[in-house]
Amino acid sequence: MRPEILNPLFAEAEVVKGVGPGLSKALKRLGLTRVIDLLYHLPTGAIERVRARAIGHELVGRIVIVEVTPFETRAAQGRAPFRVFASDADGNTLTLVYFNNPGWAKKSLPLGGKRLVSGKLEAYGQELQIIHPEVAAPGKDADLPLREPVYGLTEGVTNRRMRELAAAALERAPELPEWIEPSLAAREGWRAWRPALAEAHAEPQSSQSRRRLAYDEVFANQLALMLLRQSARRKRGVPLVGDGRLTGKHALPYTLTGAQRRVIEEIRGDMAQPVPMLRLLQGDVGSGKTLVALMAMLSAVEAGAQAALLAPTEILARQHHATLLAQLDSIGVRVAILTGREKGRARDSVYMGLGDGSIDILVGTHAIFQEKVGYKNLGLAVIDEQHRFGVSQRLLLSAKAERPPHLLVMTATPIPRTLTLTQYGEMDVSRIDEMPPGRTPVETRVISDERLAEVIDGLGRHLAGGGQAYWVCPLVEESDKIDSAAAEQRAEMLRLRFGERIGLVHGRMKGPDKDSVMAAFASGELAVLVATTVVEVGVDVPNATLMVVEGAERFGLAQLHQLRGRVGRGAGVSTCLLVRGQNLSETARARLALMRETNDGFRIAEEDLRLRGPGEILGTKQSGEAGFRVASAEEVAELAPIAQSDAQLLLDRDGGLAGTRGQAARICLYLFERDQAVGLIRSG
Repeated sequence: MRPEILNPLFAEAEVVKGVGPGLSKALKRLGLTRVIDLLYHLPTGAIERVRARAIGHELVGRIVIVEVTPFETRAAQGRAPFRVFASDADGNTLTLVYFNNPGWAKKSLPLGGKRLVSGKLEAYGQELQIIHPEVAAPGKDADLPLREPVYGLTEGVTNRRMRELAAAALERAPELPEWIEPSLAAREGWRAWRPALAEAHAEPQSSQSRRRLAYDEVFANQLALMLLRQSARRKRGVPLVGDGRLTGKHALPYTLTGAQRRVIEEIRGDMAQPVPMLRLLQGDVGSGKTLVALMAMLSAVEAGAQAALLAPTEILARQHHATLLAQLDSIGVRVAILTGREKGRARDSVYMGLGDGSIDILVGTHAIFQEKVGYKNLGLAVIDEQHRFGVSQRLLLSAKAERPPHLLVMTATPIPRTLTLTQYGEMDVSRIDEMPPGRTPVETRVISDERLAEVIDGLGRHLAGGGQAYWVCPLVEESDKIDSAAAEQRAEMLRLRFGERIGLVHGRMKGPDKDSVMAAFASGELAVLVATTVVEVGVDVPNATLMVVEGAERFGLAQLHQLRGRVGRGAGVSTCLLVRGQNLSETARARLALMRETNDGFRIAEEDLRLRGPGEILGTKQSGEAGFRVASAEEVAELAPIAQSDAQLLLDRDGGLAGTRGQAARICLYLFERDQAVGLIRSG
């Protein structure tokens, strides 16, 4: 149960004075639904104002506060804005410009009445002006402070209002006991939690306070991962030692690489222990992780246990299921599938087969871990695409299991070493750092969207030669509806040129419809698959050797690398065309240049961390993760080892969560919503 001292922070934002239904709706767009969200919505910078008795050209470019007297208005005409002419103490004329809401301007700036105005002073010819100034009554200087924190805003929330909300939230913030080891806090010069939070809001440039707040969340994460590992090591699993009767029979389509053989032995060694395996398997696109997972699952079946393979999407689950059926049916291994689509008798049949042990391997989406699903003897769980199954879910799974299965989690998105510690710190890590022989690197080109007609002509030549292609449509915004509309328009345009051999998949389609299109593309019935990023993970069509990514500058590096990995899966030479827009940021330019330069996913991942930050390293916010609100990518990399040592000291020297500092650390875990870690201690 959450400590009572934290209850005021987890109250709904509506408890803060002045937050009604309208403002609450606006705050929700910023993700600010609770008091604690307001507390950690820290300023992004500060406005520096200059208090001036009178205006002059020497102040142009500065944000000024000046007292003026409005003496004339000029109505908006055509595109011309509404203007208020005012004089300062020396009789200089200042023009106050409004492009909208002239009624408010007239009311706020009555002719003949003195007012304080503030804004950036600009020169328009010889005329000095402020566009959309802030206005306050004389003597209300507090409404226009010389130094004002600047917050991330949305429509309906002003900076002044956000400042007031932050102050009100701080009033509800209690003094919390210190969870940081005293000598570390003294060495870093860190203030206590509440004063640090107050200073971070009042003085956005205070690096010490922000660094302390960043450390808190990294520390909570490290401690939670350590407790998860500690709990897993205490629990007794079932040693699984295969006899080779299935792995020996399984005729491999190609020779294992040295890296695959090494990783398979690491996994078999873990599974032979009475302590449940917790292993992360990293490997670049096409490095052969799925085959390694298959060998692990067959070893579990040889030892009389069941295995489950969790896929992140229904498309990938069905592809895995079809592949395993084709490979394992002949050697007597029984494979079933369970997703949200299986209903009625089909679902009941799977439940029954799992319960009586007649199903050896289950493939599915998150449905395979629902409460109704009961296994006779689940010995190994394989999680594909780890970033969709985050720390919170791993904590939950571990806390619920009496005799936890061995756990192997895989990702085709290489993870920077700095992040491995912060996001997978409870796991042993294996890397497949060698590609199977014969795989040709994908040739990557960056092309301006001004040459789109040439790209379509090239696609025509590719199809005429018997090839297949993906065409990924740009991310318009985070909206399935809008993104799918863009894909539909592109598919229709390509159909006008190439006929009905153009398929379309997007996130708003129903599962069976997606599967039908994917199957037609895999069989060669469709020549081009137009898609949103639904094809990013796992789709395998060796004959597709051309990937076109439209609006490539809108995608993250890791996402582009995953998309590129959909081609180059056969023996033929493959090409990835990154079609870019005209207005590139420096970050987007650097991303595309790196994609052209290298196929090395691990190098790309390190750059992605640098360019995007840890919260979005995998191209999408981590599902189920609290994430890092304050810590930057550099701070995560720097602070994680310090936090890990501090957390280890707490567990080894300071009595764990039972000691005095441990009680404070328990509050820290709840503060950052790592509640399950506390539950592990109680259950362990």
